[in-house]
Amino acid sequence: MSGPADAPTPTSKSVTGAFWAALYERDWERIRTFFGPESVYFDVPTGPSTAARGPDDIEARLRLGLETISGYEHHPGPVVSEGPVVMTEHTEVWHWPSGESVALPFVSVQYVEHGVITMWKDYWDYRTLLDAAPADWQERIFTADLSWVHDATGHPLA
Repeated sequence: MSGPADAPTPTSKSVTGAFWAALYERDWERIRTFFGPESVYFDVPTGPSTAARGPDDIEARLRLGLETISGYEHHPGPVVSEGPVVMTEHTEVWHWPSGESVALPFVSVQYVEHGVITMWKDYWDYRTLLDAAPADWQERIFTADLSWVHDATGHPLA
Protein backbone atom coordinates (compact mmCIF):
# COMPACT_ATOMS: atom_id res chain seq x y z
CA MET A 1 0.00 0.00 0.00
CA SER A 2 1.35 3.42 -0.87
CA GLY A 3 0.49 6.74 0.67
CA PRO A 4 1.65 10.33 0.91
CA ALA A 5 5.03 9.26 2.32
CA ASP A 6 5.62 7.34 -0.92
CA ALA A 7 4.84 10.36 -3.11
CA PRO A 8 7.86 11.74 -4.94
CA THR A 9 9.35 14.90 -3.48
CA PRO A 10 8.79 17.79 -5.87
CA THR A 11 11.92 19.35 -7.32
CA SER A 12 12.72 22.98 -6.61
CA LYS A 13 12.23 23.70 -10.31
CA SER A 14 8.81 22.02 -10.40
CA VAL A 15 7.68 23.94 -7.30
CA THR A 16 8.65 27.30 -8.79
CA GLY A 17 7.12 26.35 -12.15
CA ALA A 18 3.80 25.60 -10.47
CA PHE A 19 4.09 28.84 -8.49
CA TRP A 20 4.58 30.92 -11.65
CA ALA A 21 1.50 29.29 -13.20
CA ALA A 22 -0.58 30.24 -10.13
CA LEU A 23 0.80 33.79 -10.09
CA TYR A 24 0.01 34.50 -13.73
CA GLU A 25 -3.50 33.15 -13.21
CA ARG A 26 -3.77 35.43 -10.15
CA ASP A 27 -4.93 32.38 -8.19
CA TRP A 28 -4.38 33.96 -4.78
CA GLU A 29 -5.50 30.92 -2.80
CA ARG A 30 -3.09 28.64 -4.65
CA ILE A 31 -0.26 31.23 -4.51
CA ARG A 32 -0.44 31.17 -0.72
CA THR A 33 0.21 27.40 -0.64
CA PHE A 34 3.77 27.88 -1.90
CA PHE A 35 4.85 29.83 1.20
CA GLY A 36 5.31 28.99 4.86
CA PRO A 37 5.08 31.30 7.87
CA GLU A 38 8.79 32.20 7.67
CA SER A 39 8.96 32.59 3.86
CA VAL A 40 10.28 35.97 2.72
CA TYR A 41 9.71 37.88 -0.53
CA PHE A 42 11.18 41.20 -1.58
CA ASP A 43 12.03 43.27 -4.60
CA VAL A 44 15.76 43.93 -4.70
CA PRO A 45 15.36 47.54 -5.95
CA THR A 46 13.49 48.45 -2.75
CA GLY A 47 15.60 46.20 -0.54
CA PRO A 48 15.04 43.67 2.22
CA SER A 49 13.63 46.33 4.56
CA THR A 50 10.47 46.27 2.39
CA ALA A 51 9.99 42.50 2.45
CA ALA A 52 6.87 40.52 3.17
CA ARG A 53 6.92 37.39 5.35
CA GLY A 54 4.44 34.53 5.36
CA PRO A 55 1.58 33.69 3.00
CA ASP A 56 -0.77 36.50 4.12
CA ASP A 57 1.78 39.26 3.80
CA ILE A 58 3.30 37.94 0.58
CA GLU A 59 -0.17 37.90 -0.94
CA ALA A 60 -0.76 41.49 0.28
CA ARG A 61 2.54 42.59 -1.26
CA LEU A 62 1.74 40.96 -4.59
CA ARG A 63 -1.79 42.36 -4.66
CA LEU A 64 -0.46 45.87 -4.05
CA GLY A 65 1.25 45.90 -7.43
CA LEU A 66 -0.88 43.50 -9.44
CA GLU A 67 -4.46 43.85 -8.29
CA THR A 68 -5.33 47.01 -10.23
CA ILE A 69 -3.51 46.29 -13.49
CA SER A 70 -5.86 45.20 -16.23
CA GLY A 71 -3.65 42.39 -17.40
CA TYR A 72 -0.19 41.04 -17.71
CA GLU A 73 1.68 38.55 -19.78
CA HIS A 74 4.54 36.34 -18.76
CA HIS A 75 7.38 35.67 -21.18
CA PRO A 76 9.57 33.03 -19.54
CA GLY A 77 13.24 32.74 -20.30
CA PRO A 78 15.97 30.43 -19.05
CA VAL A 79 15.52 28.64 -15.73
CA VAL A 80 18.57 27.44 -13.85
CA SER A 81 18.18 25.16 -10.86
CA GLU A 82 20.79 23.81 -8.49
CA GLY A 83 19.73 22.14 -5.28
CA PRO A 84 17.26 24.39 -3.47
CA VAL A 85 17.96 27.47 -5.66
CA VAL A 86 16.01 28.31 -8.81
CA MET A 87 16.86 31.34 -10.96
CA THR A 88 14.34 32.40 -13.57
CA GLU A 89 14.93 35.04 -16.22
CA HIS A 90 11.62 36.36 -17.52
CA THR A 91 9.76 39.41 -18.71
CA GLU A 92 6.36 40.57 -17.52
CA VAL A 93 4.31 42.93 -19.65
CA TRP A 94 1.93 44.92 -17.46
CA HIS A 95 -1.17 46.71 -18.79
CA TRP A 96 -3.17 49.34 -16.93
CA PRO A 97 -6.85 50.13 -17.57
CA SER A 98 -5.88 53.65 -18.74
CA GLY A 99 -3.88 52.19 -21.65
CA GLU A 100 -0.29 52.35 -20.39
CA SER A 101 1.88 49.26 -20.58
CA VAL A 102 5.44 48.30 -19.73
CA ALA A 103 7.77 45.36 -20.33
CA LEU A 104 9.62 44.55 -17.11
CA PRO A 105 12.66 42.26 -17.39
CA PHE A 106 13.18 40.22 -14.20
CA VAL A 107 15.56 37.75 -12.70
CA SER A 108 13.87 35.91 -9.85
CA VAL A 109 15.86 33.92 -7.32
CA GLN A 110 13.88 31.48 -5.21
CA TYR A 111 15.00 29.06 -2.51
CA VAL A 112 12.84 25.97 -2.03
CA GLU A 113 12.89 23.64 0.96
CA HIS A 114 10.52 20.67 1.32
CA GLY A 115 8.25 22.04 -1.42
CA VAL A 116 8.01 25.53 0.13
CA ILE A 117 9.50 28.72 -1.30
CA THR A 118 11.43 30.04 1.70
CA MET A 119 13.05 33.07 0.03
CA TRP A 120 12.13 34.90 -3.16
CA LYS A 121 14.06 37.89 -4.46
CA ASP A 122 13.11 39.75 -7.64
CA TYR A 123 15.76 41.75 -9.50
CA TRP A 124 14.31 44.38 -11.86
CA ASP A 125 14.62 48.08 -12.71
CA TYR A 126 12.46 50.33 -10.52
CA ARG A 127 12.75 53.29 -12.90
CA THR A 128 11.39 51.26 -15.84
CA LEU A 129 8.21 50.58 -13.87
CA LEU A 130 7.73 54.10 -12.51
CA ASP A 131 8.38 55.76 -15.87
CA ALA A 132 5.54 53.74 -17.42
CA ALA A 133 3.00 53.46 -14.60
CA PRO A 134 0.05 55.87 -14.49
CA ALA A 135 -0.13 58.40 -11.68
CA ASP A 136 -3.13 56.78 -9.96
CA TRP A 137 -1.33 53.42 -9.74
CA GLN A 138 1.76 55.11 -8.29
CA GLU A 139 -0.38 57.00 -5.79
CA ARG A 140 -1.93 53.73 -4.64
CA ILE A 141 1.52 52.16 -4.21
CA PHE A 142 2.87 55.10 -2.22
CA THR A 143 -0.16 55.55 0.05
CA ALA A 144 -1.33 51.96 0.61
CA ASP A 145 -1.55 50.18 3.92
CA LEU A 146 1.91 48.69 4.35
CA SER A 147 1.31 47.01 7.69
CA TRP A 148 2.58 43.79 6.09
CA VAL A 149 6.12 45.14 5.66
CA HIS A 150 8.79 42.98 7.29
CA ASP A 151 12.39 44.12 7.59
CA ALA A 152 14.45 41.15 6.37
CA THR A 153 17.72 43.04 6.60
CA GLY A 154 20.21 40.63 8.09
CA HIS A 155 18.37 37.53 6.85
CA PRO A 156 21.06 35.05 5.79
CA LEU A 157 19.65 34.83 2.24
CA ALA A 158 18.74 38.51 1.80
